[in-house]
Order: sequence, then C-alpha cells, then structure tokens
Amino acid sequence: MNYDQIFDAAIDRLHSEGRYRVFIDILRNKGAYPNARCFAGHNGPKPITVWCSNDYLAMGQHPKVIAAMEEALHNVGAGSGGTRNIGGNTHYHVELERELADLHGKDGALLFTSGYVSNDATLSTLARILPGCVIFSDELNHASMIAGIRNSGAEKKVWRHNDVAHLEELLADTDPALPKLIAFESVYSMDGDVAPIHAICDLAEKYNALTYIDEVHAVGMYGPRGGGITDRDEAAHRIDIIEGTLGKAFGVMGGYIAADTRIIDVIRSYAPGFIFTTSLSPVLVAGVLASVRHLKESSIEREGQQAAAATLKRLFTEAGLPVMATTTHIVPLMVGDPVKAKRISDILLAEYGVYVQPINFPTVPRGTERLRFTPGPSHTEEMMVELTRALVEIWDRMELQLAA
Repeated sequence: MNYDQIFDAAIDRLHSEGRYRVFIDILRNKGAYPNARCFAGHNGPKPITVWCSNDYLAMGQHPKVIAAMEEALHNVGAGSGGTRNIGGNTHYHVELERELADLHGKDGALLFTSGYVSNDATLSTLARILPGCVIFSDELNHASMIAGIRNSGAEKKVWRHNDVAHLEELLADTDPALPKLIAFESVYSMDGDVAPIHAICDLAEKYNALTYIDEVHAVGMYGPRGGGITDRDEAAHRIDIIEGTLGKAFGVMGGYIAADTRIIDVIRSYAPGFIFTTSLSPVLVAGVLASVRHLKESSIEREGQQAAAATLKRLFTEAGLPVMATTTHIVPLMVGDPVKAKRISDILLAEYGVYVQPINFPTVPRGTERLRFTPGPSHTEEMMVELTRALVEIWDRMELQLAA
C-alpha cells in the first residue's frame, strides 16, 4: 500500500479541478481595518485591503473589545484551565450566556468553542435524545448542520431551498407521532438570501415540530439589538433553538445556542462536543461580552455596513459586473468557473492589493463559483470605486462578459 501516492492523488484532483485552497498570509492593522499586510508572494509585507472578512462590523478592531480582552488577560491570565465542568467555568462565561439569552429573549444560552461545534453538537444530541426523530433540513444548510444531522443517526428529509410548499409535503408525509425538527438558516451566506421564517414556524406549529435556526451570518447584523433576522422580523419567540457565532459580526471567536433552560440543560449534559473540550479562553469571552453589549445599544455599525453593501451592489451593477441579487449584506459576484475565479482573485491581490477569496465547490455547487465581497462600515466609497474599476479591467483582460 503506497499511502503517499493516495494522498498525492487526492491533492492532485483538487489542483486539476481548480479548487485547491490557498491560505493567504496576512496581518490586519489594528485600528485601521480593512487595511492589512500581506506576506504572500513577495519580500516583506505589502499593504492590502481586505474585502472578504466575516468580521462584518469590524468589531474585532473595536476599542471596547480590545480593552476588555486586555483587562481579562491581566485579570485572570490566558486560558480557561479546563472544561466547563472541571475548572473552566469562569464568571465571564456565565455573564456572556446571560447576555446571549437576553439578546434572543430566551431563558438560557450555552457557549461552544465555535459555530461549527455548536451546530454539530446540538443537532446530533437533540436527535439522539428524541426517539425516532425526523430532521427536515434545507438543502443549502451549512456543512456543520449537515454533519450534526448525519452524526445523530436520525432520519433526514431534505427540502428544496426556502420552498415551504415542499417542506409541508415532507411534513405531511411523516408519521404524526414521530418527533420532528426543522433545521434551517436565516441568512444563507453564499447567496445572501433570507429564509421565510414565519412561514416555516407556521408549518412547525401545524405539524408539531421543533424549530432550529442558524443565525451565524445575522447575529449582530440585524434587528434593533443585533439579535439577527429573528429579532428584525419579531420571530425569535417562535423559534425553539437559535444558534449563532461569536466570530463574525461580534468579531472574536466561539459559538452558542439560545433556548429554554430545559433544552439547554439537555445539551449541556449530553453533548460530547460540549462536555469533553476545554472551554473558550476567558480573554476571548470578555471580548465577546463587550461586543454583544455594545451592539445591543449601538446601530451605527449595522447602518454603516448596510450602506456600504448597498453602495457596492450599485457600483457593480452600474459597471455591468455580474453581481448576484441579494437583500442582505453579502455581495456575491458570479464567475461560474473555479479556475477563472482563482485567477481573478490572484490578479486582484498581486496587482491591486485587493484581497478576496474565490468560493468554489463544495462550498457552492459546481458551475456557480464566485467572489464573495463583504463590505463593512470602514470600507469607503473611494475604495469601492477603485475595486469596481479593477474588476472591470480584469473582466476585460480575461474576455469575460459584462452586462450591456
């Protein structure tokens, strides 16, 4: 058995398909986001502008967040020291869970080390606890949700993306006596569209199903206090479990769920992904705590980000670039070819100091490869005009089609 040959062949397949992932070596400039330094492909750091970060509101650069992390570091040290059950349950963790429960109008919340882990651990545990549970999953759900559903061993029924009629067909065709869980997202991050939350909740009530919503690309971003689309659309009280991340709009790291205390206690007590891992560093938790509290009171960042996204969409559209229509902060530019998407990304970085990663399969379906821009409140209109000009030049150079 030639193990090296097998590994090489696996990597060669990715290269041949144009979807081998390259990590760009950068350092962000504190207090000057979206400015950063790139160390890839040249001698010494080169100034770049970051256009693809999930730190949507630049809260990872916010003075309150940095100050809170520095204070926690000097107050308690670097790490938590253990799992939540054994030495790692700090007062920072307890306070943050209270803030997150309040953010979503729930009785409780539970912290995880990442959004991926919170989805995987919660979904897999829930379905194991509920005998004969059937999970109804939107076809565009995130890989972490798919992993959790698969790891649960439960029966899965996949419904067409945002198609509530198809969802009802599947619900109606399922034994009424069986436990049911409807799992979906609020904002789908690659297409930038939004789920029909109230319509899904109507079906959940009609067919006696639990609801689980992934709000990772919406928490901090929408609603009067940053509770996500469920906050904006006044739907949080209709959702049984709200899952979110602390590494995107909140700007730090971690994941969580918010639900009633009974569900929280079950996940806390049964989920291996929660029980058997070291808890988040209190330094990180302190930073998130400052971020959540700030965004509950401040809408300046959200409004600035939405204005920036609207401006970039308008500039792309006016230039004839193939921007995908979205109603959210995500600005995807369709390319439709993995090799070309990577080539455009490479030219932008090398020649224009613009950093945006190509999005390829399996993140998106083959033939829908794209560049995904996430303008933030600190991206200026001048930056956007320069970016648009660069893209038009590259589109012309590569003989790609622009709209008339």
